[in-house]
Amino acid sequence: MYQSVKDLVQTAETQRKPLSELVIAAECHESGLNREEVWQRMRANLLTMRAAIKQGENELGVRSKTGLTGGEAIKLKKYRAKGKTLSGDVMMAAVENAIATNEVNAAMGVICATPTAGSSGTLPGALFMLEQRLGLNEDQIIRFLFTAGGLGLIIANHAGIAGATGGCQEEVGSASAMTAAAAVEAAGGTPEQSSQALAIALSNLLGLVCDPIAGLVEIPCVKRNAIGAGNALIAADMALAGCTSMIPADECISALDKVGRSMPVELRETGLGGLAGTPTGQAIKTKIFGKEI
Repeated sequence: MYQSVKDLVQTAETQRKPLSELVIAAECHESGLNREEVWQRMRANLLTMRAAIKQGENELGVRSKTGLTGGEAIKLKKYRAKGKTLSGDVMMAAVENAIATNEVNAAMGVICATPTAGSSGTLPGALFMLEQRLGLNEDQIIRFLFTAGGLGLIIANHAGIAGATGGCQEEVGSASAMTAAAAVEAAGGTPEQSSQALAIALSNLLGLVCDPIAGLVEIPCVKRNAIGAGNALIAADMALAGCTSMIPADECISALDKVGRSMPVELRETGLGGLAGTPTGQAIKTKIFGKEI
């Protein structure tokens, strides 16, 4: 696979190919599988994402076993139906999809980690809205996933994607950056614009802590995926408009790594600091697990 965003973008420009095509070729080389096998594996991921959103948005919604999360995707669906959203229906459709996915995750349902379970709503949240907005067919949607995956692998190799190692910036932040870059390609943007979108999206969430209440991937994780989806779409639009990041994508990834390493342990998925450390957060933890935990 490619070792840097710069290398991937330059190769795409030289060969006049989309990022997704280069990622597919690299995956075939690394896995030893042929193109059809690699394609069908990614298609299976797509079907899993679609099923999770459908489950989260059904009439009754889903509820986690703790009772902390669930049912809010349905609330958003009903709210959107009134036609009075402040952010616009396009944005709120992405938010609804993201919340639905992460509610299914919290309810122990089947999701596709993109790149993690805790950040599994960000990418499909935006993707399935864009499917309708841009009229994407299945081939285009699968290419979206390859682009996002290829760039996500670069982030994972040079920084991280786990809240336990680098905060939520490495989970929802990475997911948002991957999504922004892929959205640009899906909208007809250039490889360089995808790079700019990734940098903008990542820098916007740099420093985001991982502070799950009671150590559970529910609060504030579910709603942060909604923010990740929105951030991805905004970053993609800015890049498509010609806006740029003063800091190159690869340097943003390097900063992500350094910031993550400097975070105190209380802010890295331990459930000790941030929102988890508030009186209410601690009370919820005690209610679920008891005082001895």
